[in-house]
Amino acid sequence: LEELEGQMGFYVEGTTLYDINGNPFVMRGVNHMYTWFSDKMEVTAQALEETGSNCVRIVLSNGEQWDKNEAAEITHIIELCKEYNLIAVLEVHDTTGKWQKDDLLAAAQYFVDMKDALIGEEEYVIINIANEFPSNNDTNVWKEAYLDAIPMLRYAGLAHTIMIDCAGGGQYGKCMEEAGVEVLASDPLGNVMFSVHTYGTAGGSAEIIEQNLLYAIEKELCVCVGEFGFTHGDGDVDEDFLMQYCEENDIGYLAWCWKGNASEASYLDMATEWDGSVLSADWGEVVINGPEGIRETSEICSVFEQ
Repeated sequence: LEELEGQMGFYVEGTTLYDINGNPFVMRGVNHMYTWFSDKMEVTAQALEETGSNCVRIVLSNGEQWDKNEAAEITHIIELCKEYNLIAVLEVHDTTGKWQKDDLLAAAQYFVDMKDALIGEEEYVIINIANEFPSNNDTNVWKEAYLDAIPMLRYAGLAHTIMIDCAGGGQYGKCMEEAGVEVLASDPLGNVMFSVHTYGTAGGSAEIIEQNLLYAIEKELCVCVGEFGFTHGDGDVDEDFLMQYCEENDIGYLAWCWKGNASEASYLDMATEWDGSVLSADWGEVVINGPEGIRETSEICSVFEQ
């Protein structure tokens, strides 16, 4: 494990994520549904660079629910992200709606299987093991699954910062208060950060947004908003407050999502054209060009500075 410590790129200390140069890195970016729109990766990366985004969260599949994304694809994604000055946050989406420990461990195993494409990229890649596991608010299920999953990655030789979505489909921030310290302690590298997904449940008001992030901050845990919308099936979101609070407190945010949502959720498409030439007025424009939006607040990771 000493060797792994020397292999780390990004690393976590307290509430802060640092890049390999020792500079704090505050995520400002979006989600891209790669596994269903793999052919749109380059046009999306190019568009995101133009917005000033400093990272992109990439939807991948381990083959459990959708077609598996192979190692060559991960290599290609990382290369494109580097070309366009984006940090890649890679996640397995097949755990969406799941609550069995085996589903989480299958996502962890995917990254172990992909390790040859990942080792050596620690300064450019964050591994967000699984999307929104578990789908219920069972902190114990969440904790026990990650206590097994995190060491799997480390003993396979992966030293990357690991991002962990909250329980409750990402929206049960209280799990960080209840077991976040224990989950972090399961990593021999101490290189774990947490992610809240902020829709109507976790983002319905300023008070709820702040509380969900304070669950982490008060425990000295590093947190970001890994997904958020301006509205969703579970209600309206106070996205203006969320972006303002994240900016004031150096918390990263990643909006859902660039383009490609199913018709019933197409209101969450930030762009109406893949190249970003047209942004949706009530969502894309707000996140990209708003006062606490990406263009105004994003700083490119120092790893890309020549």
